[in-house]
Amino acid sequence: MADKTQEAGGVHFPFPFTPYAIQKDFMAALYQVLEAGKIGIFESPTGTGKSLSLICGALSWLRDFEQKKRQEEERLLEAGAPASNNGLAPAPGLPSSCQGSPGTPEATGEPDWITQFVQKKEERDLVDRLKEEQVRRKKREERLQQIRHNVKLRFTAKRMRQEDEETERLLRLSSEMLAAGTEPEQVASGEEELVLAEYESDEEKGVPSGVDVDEDDLDEEHVTKIYYCSRTHSQLAQFVHEVQKSPFGQDTRLVSLGSRQNLCVNGDVRKLGSVQLINDRCVEMQRSKHERKSITEEEEPTRRRRRQEPRASCPFYSHERLQLLRDEVLAGVKDVEQLVALGKEARACPYYGGRFAIPAAQLVVLPYQMLLHAPTRQAAGIRLQGQVVVIDEAHNLIDTITSIHSVEVRGAQLCQAHNQLLQYTERYGKRLKAKNLMYIKQLLYLLEKFVAVLGGNIKQNPNTQSFSQAGTELKTINDFLFQSEIDNINLFKVRRYCEKSKISRKLLGFTERYGAVLVPSMEQPKLSGFQDFLQSLQPGAVAAPAAPAEVGEDRSPRPASPLMHVEGFLEALTAANQDGRVILSRQGSLSQSSLKFLLLNPAVHFTQVVKECRAVVIAGGTMQPVSDFREQLLASAGVEAECVVEFSCGHVIPPDHILPLVICSGPSNQMLDFTYQKRGLPQMIFQEPKKANRVEQVLLEYSRCIKHCGQARGMETGALLLSVVGGKMSEGINFSDDLGRCVVMVGMPYPNITSPELQERMAYLDQTLPRAPGQACPGKVLVENLCMKAVNQSIGRAIRHQKDFASIVLLDQRYASPAIQAKLPAWIRNRVAVKATFGPAFAALRKFHREKAGLS
Repeated sequence: MADKTQEAGGVHFPFPFTPYAIQKDFMAALYQVLEAGKIGIFESPTGTGKSLSLICGALSWLRDFEQKKRQEEERLLEAGAPASNNGLAPAPGLPSSCQGSPGTPEATGEPDWITQFVQKKEERDLVDRLKEEQVRRKKREERLQQIRHNVKLRFTAKRMRQEDEETERLLRLSSEMLAAGTEPEQVASGEEELVLAEYESDEEKGVPSGVDVDEDDLDEEHVTKIYYCSRTHSQLAQFVHEVQKSPFGQDTRLVSLGSRQNLCVNGDVRKLGSVQLINDRCVEMQRSKHERKSITEEEEPTRRRRRQEPRASCPFYSHERLQLLRDEVLAGVKDVEQLVALGKEARACPYYGGRFAIPAAQLVVLPYQMLLHAPTRQAAGIRLQGQVVVIDEAHNLIDTITSIHSVEVRGAQLCQAHNQLLQYTERYGKRLKAKNLMYIKQLLYLLEKFVAVLGGNIKQNPNTQSFSQAGTELKTINDFLFQSEIDNINLFKVRRYCEKSKISRKLLGFTERYGAVLVPSMEQPKLSGFQDFLQSLQPGAVAAPAAPAEVGEDRSPRPASPLMHVEGFLEALTAANQDGRVILSRQGSLSQSSLKFLLLNPAVHFTQVVKECRAVVIAGGTMQPVSDFREQLLASAGVEAECVVEFSCGHVIPPDHILPLVICSGPSNQMLDFTYQKRGLPQMIFQEPKKANRVEQVLLEYSRCIKHCGQARGMETGALLLSVVGGKMSEGINFSDDLGRCVVMVGMPYPNITSPELQERMAYLDQTLPRAPGQACPGKVLVENLCMKAVNQSIGRAIRHQKDFASIVLLDQRYASPAIQAKLPAWIRNRVAVKATFGPAFAALRKFHREKAGLS
């Protein structure tokens, strides 16, 4: 596409075509938010080019920021004077006034000569650091240009891969022959990897833990960059394709991140299925590689037996090949699929190749949970200090944070974990050190008490333990700890032990190898909130399957160890007492009963993002009502109101291309009141499927019917697709043109007000948020906002581009309320017509579609 540079607000924005006026306004407002280091809430309806506006606006700011930074560096290097910090170094985060933090620090009270000495030393160090950075940057730019324009380099890389593959094959063959001829029984046993290594706490070690890999040459200083987040794999891929088509597509250093499950190209690891198992196996392979390198000549004879155990390092983790893959990633914009294909071709790990490209990247594209879940963020090498974060499709941001950090563990899982851990201890107890045995006993005690607080007995089958009275009970974290009699146990240390020792993975390997007796469960174990969210991000998935796979369907990933779910619950219990609740749910039998941690304060996990980043942008096609973001996320994170900028624009369609109607009564003058007690469901034609893998099939049949009706005028005049609000059809699917000429919203999708979880969230907001004069209590506002967010997201499926047209019918007399209409998007709210009776409404619809029939 041609680059048509546009000017808005005194800034030049490269754009692939002449932008809409609202796109110019969007880019100008976005530029100012990033420049001022504030938080922006941006709403731009679907079909108005929001993605391109984000890309061109944000990258234009980054272009100017880098230019100012280089000018300041040149000035400093030439004059030797201190920099003014207007672009030399990234801002440490949002301005102090935006975080409610103290102002300027007090004077240190040091003598003048000490202050001057320190200042001059800092200036010399800064100059040296700038010189080193310039050299690295020049080398990187030359390297990337060489990759972009020199095909010989790629042939060299291919020849290197072939040589490495042949060397690996010969080494593997010789190792197998040696093992087969000397110690077949040790190689076959493979039991050494199941035994827990000697454990030392972090306090005893005095050094950080983790996998020590050869990353010195691969790691660079992090440049100022933009982190772009969205919810699903397909949304991220679509954004990357928009970058490729934009004027910035040739020169932007972009990295697409994903989980190991998405990016792993090692077949032996991928077949493990479970996200947690893939992660653990990958880390173990890197650790085993490091361990072999650290063996000295004196240790070699004693370690030979263990080295011959099947603990191979990953063949795709090669230092030289990862360097080449990293540079290939930075040389051209690629989505996840293209990155995986490149990794397979280069025989280099796409996960680590992308990770090592993060420091030098200008734009990093990643799914929600990699940013919102701190341990995942740290593991991926993401540093937010002074960076820009853009969260797109953010209408469900609060629910996403709550879901990721809410964990449920069932009674059957508690009993299984206790049984497996007990058998493991009986087999290996004599080989374990005292620290391991101490923590295992604590885990067994915790599991026993968790079952007891539900009213069960850990020594009996959970399926046969019935409860006469089913129900739920909510507890604060402290009350739950006291009631469970575990308040004397340091859960922080237990959680750290589980993380460092990898005991859940050892336990899973043990049960798979020796077939430990498992307590039967009535149903498949339910994933924790974070694991369920990870599962929903897989390619082609919209939601996790709710039922067992049928014949011919793809098999679901292998279930993780029940202890992994318990570990997630233990981590949740270390939260602050006021930030969450524990729900004890007793349902028939112990097997079906559960303990669930419910996060009430999502701001606690968003605060670090806000404080570290230079600027944060929360964007979406439908962001109304925005009060939730201001109050539940930003204000609770300490952000002052003046640091939040709101931007909302209308639609690009002509006013007569949309007909929003509120119909209060039907043809028989019966008032349309689809409350829970009165609503009824009509017969379906096409119906939203229960299984995510059938969504494409239903959409294909629906589209074929519509196209057939348009080509052959007969008895069939169209198609009707009935879907559930918040279901698989309500988000991320394009119903453009004839696929969505009329959206009918039947009733108002209020959440279940009797849900204990929702009631607790309402009570929490009533206690923590101030009540505005003349306004409803915050808890009631929450329920209404949840309803209207679902409505706005669903009706946004109708209009997809500038020439599209559709009618929107709101079938419920409650939509006539001004308070409800105020929460609709502006482009709909300003055009709503309320029809008290059915006749005038039907006439308006008929006239609208007859006039627009010639446009389709």
